[in-house]
Amino acid sequence: MTTSVASQVRYLQRPDGRISYTVEGHGPLVVAVPGMGDLRSSYRELVPALVAAGYRVAVTDLRAHGDSDTTFREFGDIATARDVLALVEELGGPAVVLGNSMGAAAAAWAAAERPDLIAGLAFYGPLLRDPAMGSAMTGLLHFSYRVLFARPWGASAWAGYYRSTLNRGTKAPWLDEHVAAIRSSLKEPGRLAGFRHLTLQLTHSVVEPRLPEITAPMLAFVGELDPDYRDTDAEVAWMESQRVRVVRVPEAAHYPHAQRPDVAVPGTLEFLAPLRTADASAWAARA
Repeated sequence: MTTSVASQVRYLQRPDGRISYTVEGHGPLVVAVPGMGDLRSSYRELVPALVAAGYRVAVTDLRAHGDSDTTFREFGDIATARDVLALVEELGGPAVVLGNSMGAAAAAWAAAERPDLIAGLAFYGPLLRDPAMGSAMTGLLHFSYRVLFARPWGASAWAGYYRSTLNRGTKAPWLDEHVAAIRSSLKEPGRLAGFRHLTLQLTHSVVEPRLPEITAPMLAFVGELDPDYRDTDAEVAWMESQRVRVVRVPEAAHYPHAQRPDVAVPGTLEFLAPLRTADASAWAARA
């Protein structure tokens, strides 16, 4: 992790354990949520730019990930969303929430649940609904997760998939360092088990029906090489039908904020600016 993202780790107490996070800067609150199997340092390109632009930026780890506790029994979009809402309340919201992958789904659920706390949503490689598949395929997928993420090979298997498949296209200059940190983290006691529990409990079916309830503006950066979309054109069209403004990112896969910061950083700052300057924005009023 870079010093910027790793400085002064704090902890939010939740019923079954603590969620780790960091806070930097001053101004309107922005909360960033990583995706499954990732670390908060994945936002290292965005955090310094947001802080320099006058935002207070909190970056959190998921349950059992990074520096968070491994004592949690419940995982998934709703559990993560409730952690996000608790963190926003702890830090004094409302906030704009940034979410990658399942972090985007959790942010969306949080915005539907507590519109008073969420001023805007920016997504990177978002998974806002489950892919269409039959029950047999779902069972096979869960079985493969049990095998793939078992000890002793689970940490290396995920790290290899993360680097080679989920980062197709342009690769961040710090990718190898980041992948090594992910592998090292998953080898800590309890983390691989927590990750495996997450993969088995995760479903975005709880998020999709709540998207029409969201009143906050939404922006999504979609990598054109993202393997999690069977049909990128169709997924983009569906997101736009849900009132999500989509920016397609060439030569990027599941992590456009890390792979193409030249697109994601200025695009995110542009998205935040009108929210900050709006006369009626409670978010700006908390600066």
